[in-house]
Amino acid sequence: MKTLWLEQPIRYEGTQLRAHWILQTTGLCGDAAVGFRGPCRIARAEIADLADLDGPGIAGDDMVHVIWESFAATDLLLAVHRQRLLAAQAAEVLASMAPTARIVRQGDDLFVGDGKLSISIATVTPVSSVIHFAVNATPGGAPVATATLAEIGVAPAAFGQALLARLQQEQGSIAEARAKVRAKGEWVS
Repeated sequence: MKTLWLEQPIRYEGTQLRAHWILQTTGLCGDAAVGFRGPCRIARAEIADLADLDGPGIAGDDMVHVIWESFAATDLLLAVHRQRLLAAQAAEVLASMAPTARIVRQGDDLFVGDGKLSISIATVTPVSSVIHFAVNATPGGAPVATATLAEIGVAPAAFGQALLARLQQEQGSIAEARAKVRAKGEWVS
């Protein structure tokens, strides 16, 4: 799996949650995750989570985003499992960077107190699964009470880069664990 932190800001609009956006934008081909910083404004037509269609909207003025595309399977259950693992990894990375912050994970969302720190969605395309995960870097623009990296003293780019490194290491470890297991019933001399 390849990862890349993009230095230039990108406005996340939900249109990036599609097959081959990473390839088109960065040239990375295959399973990959990219991180970047930028605002978020998702039009109703781009909202993937049906539960959010009648909600207050999805927006933030300044967020750290990760988009992950995998071509291993177009399985939504697997994509949601990966999304939950990514949220758990983000919580662990934040706990190491801000040990006094009380970060709580509920499903694929992270909270600090009553403030929502993250947004996330997993879906599938005809050829891949795609995940968007983002955390609020600074306050502003969100239609709900939020928590931010600034409030817990975490540098946005450092967090994004650490999360990408952690994700890459974990996926490599999973691939290795899968490759070294023999089938039950396999004869061993």
